Amino acid sequence: MQSKPLVASAAACLFGILGIFGIFGILGTFLLAACGTSAQEGFAIYLTRDDVAPARMDSMSHVEPAPEPLVSQADLVSYSGSDHTMQLTRAAVEKLQALQVPMTGKSFLVCVDGAPIYWGAFWTMYSSQSFEGVVIKLPLFEADENLVALELGYPGGDFAPAVDPRSDQKIFSSLEEAGKLTY
Repeated sequence: MQSKPLVASAAACLFGILGIFGIFGILGTFLLAACGTSAQEGFAIYLTRDDVAPARMDSMSHVEPAPEPLVSQADLVSYSGSDHTMQLTRAAVEKLQALQVPMTGKSFLVCVDGAPIYWGAFWTMYSSQSFEGVVIKLPLFEADENLVALELGYPGGDFAPAVDPRSDQKIFSSLEEAGKLTY
């Protein structure tokens, strides 16, 4: 006769434990879903959160990306690994064309799954200042084909950085996995 209360209390304890783990399991699922957004994002180009000028971008460690990408992987039709030219959707090209870029440039971060890989700057074609880094020149003259080039140095290759960050394996792996990488 005493076994029934013992079984009942053991069952209540088991349901209590499962209930606690069930709550934590549900909370964990919500946390993973919230973190999973950037983990599955792939290639993206972000502006900097605080609009950090290119002259102050000596290190990415103090720079955070804006909350939303300017160019997401969904905006990317293809990416040429041989010349680092992106074919974008028309809507993405229009977003780039609408950017207000000062003569001193506007910084961007190239990210994979929300993690910055390298930084560069949008640069106006009318600027007399040189820039040693990756640039996207605006206005886009090849916009008819929705092509946007990630180039080295402004006004040209003489101002290229010593190391070319554009061929980073994380970028190429992400693009290849998404079916966007061409050569």
